[in-house]
Amino acid sequence: MAFRTESGLQARPPISHFSCHLPYDALMRLLLVEDDTRIARIVAKGLREQAYAVDITTTGEDALYQADINTYDLVILDVMIPGRDGFAVCRELRKSGKRMPILMLTARDTLEDRIRGLDHGADDYLTKPFEFRELLARLRALLRRSGELRPPKIVVGDLLLDTAAQSVSRSGRNISLTAKEYALLEYLARNAGRVVGRAEIAEHVWDETFDAFSNLIEVYMNRIRRKIDAGAEVPLLHTRRGAGYLLGVSSEVSEGEPQTPSASRASRGKGTAPPRKNHV
Repeated sequence: MAFRTESGLQARPPISHFSCHLPYDALMRLLLVEDDTRIARIVAKGLREQAYAVDITTTGEDALYQADINTYDLVILDVMIPGRDGFAVCRELRKSGKRMPILMLTARDTLEDRIRGLDHGADDYLTKPFEFRELLARLRALLRRSGELRPPKIVVGDLLLDTAAQSVSRSGRNISLTAKEYALLEYLARNAGRVVGRAEIAEHVWDETFDAFSNLIEVYMNRIRRKIDAGAEVPLLHTRRGAGYLLGVSSEVSEGEPQTPSASRASRGKGTAPPRKNHV
C-alpha cells in the first residue's frame, strides 16, 4: 500500500511532520484489522508514534475474538480480509452490543460499497490509497463524536501537561519524557486523584504484546517519579501497595513508596531529634 501525497505516492506515512502536533485523543487503544502485513506494519507504526496503543489482527474471526476479550476505543477495519469480511465483522460487532467507532478501509470506492459499510454499522469510510494525515484526522473526528477527545492541557497541582505538544513541565521546569513515559503520565493525569491499577494501565497504555508478569510498569513508574518529583517538596506520584498508583497531591505516602530527596530531607527534619552521644 502507498500513501498519497501532493507529489505522488510514498511507501511510508510522513509521520515526522506531525510528531510535534499530537492529537488530544492520545492514549487510545485501537484494533487494526488488516491482512496485508506491510500495510498493517506501516499504519501501526505511524499510529504508535502518535501515542496510540495498537493491536493488529488479520482475519475476521480474530478481529471478533480480540474485540470480545479486550476493550477498544476504536476499530480500523479493512473490508477485504480472510474469513468473514469487514462488512460481516462490522455487523457482528454491532449485533453483540459493541459501540466503539468503526472506520472501514477499502480499495472499493463505489457509492454502493460506502452505503453498504455504513448500513452495517460503520461510522466512517476511507478509500485506499490515502494520506496518513487524513487517517489521523478521521480518527480524531470519530473520537470527538464519541466524547473521547482529550483536553488540550491537564493540570495536576503544579504539574502541567500540554497534550497537543506532548510536553510536561512542573513549576515552570520542563521535563523530558520518552513517548511511553509521557503516555503513562498522561493516563495517570487524566485519572488524577484516583488509584489506577496495573491491569488498567496495561490495558490502556500498552498493547496485546505486554507481558503481565513483567515489572515494566514499575520500572516506568520509578523513572517518571524521579523526573517529575525530583527536587519537589511535595511528591505527586504515589504508590498504593496492592492497589496501584495515584497522581495528585496527597499527604499520605504509602508504605514502601520511594521518596524524593527533598521529601526525605523534610521528613528527617520533622522527625525525632537524633540520640545524643554519651561521653564517658
